[in-house]
Amino acid sequence: MKTESEGRAGLLYGIGAYGMWGLVPLFWPLLKPAGAVEILAHRMVWSLVFVGLALLALRRWSWIPELARSPRKLALITVAAAVISVNWGLYIWSVNAGKVVEASLGYFINPLVTIALGVLVLKERLRPVQWAAVGVGFAAVLVLAIGYGQPPWISLTLAFSFAIYGLVKKKLNLGGLESLAAETAVLFLPALGYLIWLGTQGALAFGSEGAGHAALLASTGIVTAVPLVCFGAAAIRVPLSTLGLLQYLAPTFQFLLGVLYFHEAMPPERWAGFSLVWLALTLLTWDALRTARRSRAAMADAVAAATAEVEAAAQPPLPAPAAHPGR
Repeated sequence: MKTESEGRAGLLYGIGAYGMWGLVPLFWPLLKPAGAVEILAHRMVWSLVFVGLALLALRRWSWIPELARSPRKLALITVAAAVISVNWGLYIWSVNAGKVVEASLGYFINPLVTIALGVLVLKERLRPVQWAAVGVGFAAVLVLAIGYGQPPWISLTLAFSFAIYGLVKKKLNLGGLESLAAETAVLFLPALGYLIWLGTQGALAFGSEGAGHAALLASTGIVTAVPLVCFGAAAIRVPLSTLGLLQYLAPTFQFLLGVLYFHEAMPPERWAGFSLVWLALTLLTWDALRTARRSRAAMADAVAAATAEVEAAAQPPLPAPAAHPGR
């Protein structure tokens, strides 16, 4: 019963995390007339404030001395902070520039880029279906590039930056809240310095558009941290295959918002490109589910065989037949 309730809770946390990430395009336009870089700077500053308070409340600060003593981890944190700042900043700019659909494409093709990086950087070996998915994804990018008249650089930059960020986080092996705190700590002083500089130039939107607008800018810390907390809660409660399926919720919501709410154009070549991407993701999902099912079956067979061996070893030996008298 406890396992079932934990699984349901994890599923709800996962839906909540990816749902919030999918609906966030509705939030960034509320922060205008602040520009994308100012919004990014506020996101960095207020995220550290919010996450710092959360860590103090949870008394989770024992990881800080260990991190400070590891130059390798500090270097990885710095790389992660730089890459995610590119991702965040470009995404905010894309939404406020009316390019929500193109931004959603970046997160649709992110799993394909992650697989490609696994091959190139981690020397992982792909299964045939995975190779087929990557090939279909490459064809989708070509179709979109021909349709746009140029490569879909927003989508590609978002996909590659987030894939690199995931790769660095894998090597870093630090919890979600702790990692976000460390990354925003690296970004805090440059972000705060930029905001102060904007203030000296009379170009700072914070405080000049009323208390409500200032509160919205300050809430970027909550908007950043809450989905991450929900994701962390889901990750420890549901299988990785389930998380892999849930990750498509965010770009799906973003795509639907771009088409239905922001009324962005979807010419035939864009539909063709997206259709190829969705085909590639369908292949990946089918292959992942099939592999997970085979792994569970193999594990069950191994456990059954080990149990049978233990039970056989525990059986008392059969008594020797009695000798017949007179012989």
